[in-house]
Amino acid sequence: MEKANRTTKHKIATIGSHSALQILKGAKDEGFGTIAVCEKNRMQPYKSFRVADKIIEVSSFREFMDVEDELMAENAIVIPHATFIDALSTEKIEKLKTPYFGNKRILKWEVDRAMQRDWLKKAGLTLPGIFKNPEDIDVPSIVKFYGAKGGKGFFLAKSGDEFARKIAEHKGKAYIVQEYIIGVPVYIHYFYSPLTEEVEIMSFDRRFESNVDSIGRIAAKDQLDMGLDTSYNIIGNAPLVVRESLLPKAFEMGEAVIAASKKLEPKGIFGPFSLETVLTPELQFYVFEISARIVAGTNPYITGSPYTALRYNEPMSTGRRISREIKTAIAQGRLGEVLG
Repeated sequence: MEKANRTTKHKIATIGSHSALQILKGAKDEGFGTIAVCEKNRMQPYKSFRVADKIIEVSSFREFMDVEDELMAENAIVIPHATFIDALSTEKIEKLKTPYFGNKRILKWEVDRAMQRDWLKKAGLTLPGIFKNPEDIDVPSIVKFYGAKGGKGFFLAKSGDEFARKIAEHKGKAYIVQEYIIGVPVYIHYFYSPLTEEVEIMSFDRRFESNVDSIGRIAAKDQLDMGLDTSYNIIGNAPLVVRESLLPKAFEMGEAVIAASKKLEPKGIFGPFSLETVLTPELQFYVFEISARIVAGTNPYITGSPYTALRYNEPMSTGRRISREIKTAIAQGRLGEVLG
């Protein structure tokens, strides 16, 4: 595809990780210059795939705020993703001087699992049960840690004793104990535009997690003999198309989350977000998590998904959709409405 002509003095910047390839490619397709802030040993993909017009090298992503003056001199707009949130605290993100796409204030509702659950309950969604006292665990449950870490460290526990044994290596970490729902994990990728007040379904994905996905290849007896414990560290994402009859409910859930967010923080949530669900045999969606920014599950769709093909007459990734929103806001003199 022919590259779009440069149409704005603004540039799109992000940390070189997670979904940066998609974000930067989409920005170039929309005519923006691009900047990747990279750790020294992680620059090669952004050079090789030619998505970054400029690379700013840092020794650690936690030094991001040290390069803000350089980013501002480039008229950069920062796009957040999970690595960005993991590297910087929500307090630091709220203090950023560089223009930022999305609502910074909504991120704390993602990072804090208790606040996140309150948000989802206010949206009227169906949620798994929670054990406030781990000693009361009497059904299979999953223990999740706070923050955007891609499932790293999550574990299953069927009793209080099993929880106590497994939590020992995670001392000091904040966690939530959630009922484990049996069903198919379905991750729904949305985009909400404050300019048009429309919610879009961009795509769906399922995730490959280590070692839980490989354990399924091992006979139950061998699993017991090997003393295997399941872990849920995400290593990749695969495309998914759901039954068409499920789409009305998916739209309804996304709209409910947006409406609830506007009661929590000024401007609410806008831009990309994802609901992480489990779909039971009764076709009931249980929502177990929300990601209030672009998720890596959108990465299989750099040239668009079956759903964006229905709405757009060109390849439209979630990364490109972000830049399209920014470009539209600039053209309409409404840039402040999409910056948080």
